[in-house]
Amino acid sequence: MLVERESAIAQFSLCVDKLTNTSGHIALISGEAGIGKTTFLEQAKQLFGSYATFYWSGCDPLLTPRPFGPVHDIAAELSTPLLAMLEKGASTSSIYSAFYQALESSSEPNILIFEDVHWADHATLDLFKFLARRIAFVKCMLVISYRDDEVGETHPFRTVLDVLPSSHTSRISIAPLTVEGIAQLAQNSQHDSATLLKVTAGNPFYITELLAVNNTDINHIPASVKEAITFRLKQLPHGERTFLETICLVPNAISPSLLQALCGVDGETNATACAARNLLTVDDAGSYRFRHELARLGTITSLTVSQQKRLHQRIVEALELSQGVDALALLIHHSSAALDAQRVLKYAPVAAKDAAKNGAHREAAAYLNTALYFVSSASTELAAQLYEQWAYEAGLTMHIDDQVIAARQQAITLWRTLGRLEKVGENMRYLSRLHWYRGEATEAENLANESIKIIESVPITSGRIMAYSFRAQLDMLNDRMQAAIDWGNRALLLEAQFPNHEIRIHALNNLGSAKVLRGDETGEALLYESLSLAIEHGFHEHAARVYTNFSDYCIRYKKLDLAETLIAAGIAFDTSFDLDSWTFYLIGMQAQLRVEQGRLEDAQTISQGVLALDKLTLLMKLPALSALAKAQLRLGTIDVSQRISQVLENAYATDELQYIIPARFCAIEAAWLQDEPNVALTHLTWLSQLDACYLDHWRAGELIVWIKRFGFDLKSKFSCDLPAPYQLELCGKYLDAAEVWMSLGIPYHSALSLMQVQQPQAQEALPRAYQILDAIGAKAGLTKVREKAKGYELVEYLPSVRRGPYRRTRQHPAGLTAKEQEVLRYLSTGSSNKEIASALSRSQRTVENHVASILTKLNVSNRMEAMLRIQNEPWLSLRDSPKQDTF
Repeated sequence: MLVERESAIAQFSLCVDKLTNTSGHIALISGEAGIGKTTFLEQAKQLFGSYATFYWSGCDPLLTPRPFGPVHDIAAELSTPLLAMLEKGASTSSIYSAFYQALESSSEPNILIFEDVHWADHATLDLFKFLARRIAFVKCMLVISYRDDEVGETHPFRTVLDVLPSSHTSRISIAPLTVEGIAQLAQNSQHDSATLLKVTAGNPFYITELLAVNNTDINHIPASVKEAITFRLKQLPHGERTFLETICLVPNAISPSLLQALCGVDGETNATACAARNLLTVDDAGSYRFRHELARLGTITSLTVSQQKRLHQRIVEALELSQGVDALALLIHHSSAALDAQRVLKYAPVAAKDAAKNGAHREAAAYLNTALYFVSSASTELAAQLYEQWAYEAGLTMHIDDQVIAARQQAITLWRTLGRLEKVGENMRYLSRLHWYRGEATEAENLANESIKIIESVPITSGRIMAYSFRAQLDMLNDRMQAAIDWGNRALLLEAQFPNHEIRIHALNNLGSAKVLRGDETGEALLYESLSLAIEHGFHEHAARVYTNFSDYCIRYKKLDLAETLIAAGIAFDTSFDLDSWTFYLIGMQAQLRVEQGRLEDAQTISQGVLALDKLTLLMKLPALSALAKAQLRLGTIDVSQRISQVLENAYATDELQYIIPARFCAIEAAWLQDEPNVALTHLTWLSQLDACYLDHWRAGELIVWIKRFGFDLKSKFSCDLPAPYQLELCGKYLDAAEVWMSLGIPYHSALSLMQVQQPQAQEALPRAYQILDAIGAKAGLTKVREKAKGYELVEYLPSVRRGPYRRTRQHPAGLTAKEQEVLRYLSTGSSNKEIASALSRSQRTVENHVASILTKLNVSNRMEAMLRIQNEPWLSLRDSPKQDTF
């Protein structure tokens, strides 16, 4: 009997209406264990089964959940290609695409139920994120049930909840029963409803179990469900009770083959009898499972530890006999519980390899961690493999703590014992990378050098080539460009003899980046080649790295048009492949580009959007934070000094000059605007003492010009040819420098050059500087111009001070017009062109033109990609930036 679920059913009905009338939808079904989520969904299937095709799956409480576990439940019904990809261990992105294509190609609406997602593996959670971002484009309702009391702030499922589109998501909470609802359930018993409510807190499972006991004596009402289940078990025939105690340790459905192997000829008989008593359920495939998870857990508590261990061993042997497909996760789960070291060591590495192949690196690490509990029973070689493999998988998915470092070190020790020097060198390279991620530059350097020394003592392998390429990357990141070029060339020379696509892509990126960041434009061709190969061979993260490095170079070297093209293409690429860690870093660089272009409020809008996102690392936020500090400095925002201090602190936390140098230049500019020469002197002195190899000619020019502007007597080590605008300013040709800056599309620096002009040309230059700064809203600079004009008694020549906020250079970060922004807001909800035309009272042709323009400006090819951009960058759908306090 379904009691007091009318409201929830009505909510579910609205979700079905949205599915059948418009586009896809997500329904979150939440509630505590035993509250009746499964019963509710079964009723929903009965009510709405004629409107849509239902697909039912669930997650299991395994020690380590199987990657894409619930997807396997429905793959055969949903899509033959998807099933084939799962069975052959295809890449994660391929599985995502196959799943989405199956939904997209369906002409009828589908309802996909995923139960108990609080137990889901990380690959499935990532699939939910992928589907959530695209749900508006398929006739599918994604129904996710979970225990809300088990999903805390750090639970992995939270990462899914954070990205669900609000316009396509409904939340249905299954509430406890009231005393009236309990009375309906207990109407044929002698139980008191108020007492039941007090004992059970309205939990239907507790109530059902207590009613099944059929004992109305208040003194004999079990104090807990454990006692209720134990009492009920004792009332069963011996065969059925023994059967339930045998299968209760299996945390998921028991297939017919496993049932036969585990329980013999009596298994089916006892299973049928227990199903008739509503203790078990049976699905269409003939698999049995406990009707309530709490009943299964309660049954386990009736067993002693030694009984459980013996039963786990029986289950392992039965699993091997049944030859069930994809039983690795279960085999490891039960072998571990049975303390069967040899079986764990046999199965866990295989499962980890399969999981990693699917992109489920957290599960891979978990399998290997289970194996490491039994590492004392492993051979030396296997132990070394387990330590290095766990360190790799854990390093991808968790904080790189001392335990990860220690595992690599242990692997090195064991490989050295075996005399496997090529493995020693390989593990030292990985260890170097780990220390670099932790900001331990000296240790990373030493290990990288030692890795190469060792690996050069053995015959050439791909490991030696990658060691050279990694050495190039390490030097490039630390602004040792010539060394990076040398190592990159060595790597490519060897790769030509031993071809390897990934190594070539990696080396080309490092070599090309090192070249262009020292002004050698031949490196651009290498970056283009690296990008092309990465895309062709499906190395998505390598492609994202090229977009990032190439864009950084273009901004540094003032190639703003090329930067605009690359950043737009890179953001679209990263978004389409859900590369969030790269996406928001690159969006932060887009904000830096807007600062250079004088689009200060656009830069502020974009930066604030990135910084408002949850769970981004310091490194992912740093480009946006740097852009925001510089934009707000120029806009004249209150308390910008605190923001600049934060940028400096975070830059130093990375221990990389690529972040520290621009942070110091920002502080120098702030000191100039705020008349704090002593602060500037500290930073300029530090920069002047750097070796010449650490500053490209643009940064060297910026340093020398700032020294001159402050009038400091600092000697410079930099003798390279400086860029034209800096060279002209140093020669006193301020007006010419200003013109060059304007030709580069950098108005703010043009104004700074004009502000250096002295009499008699100041009468012409200062009003021009004022007009430029006024046009871009750089209020702090206007104050500085007025001070200069006052000193020359030229204030009367400046334009009148305007009242009210400054006019914005752009109305939207992506350059959308006001009408396009209106269309975008409707497009972001999944509305069709016809619906948008009706809502805005425009012709459909007009809306089509606006949509085409929006897609072009967002650098996307279709509406779905536009929606992905909006979901990643919610500020794109906001017409106005938040107002800021200014001086």
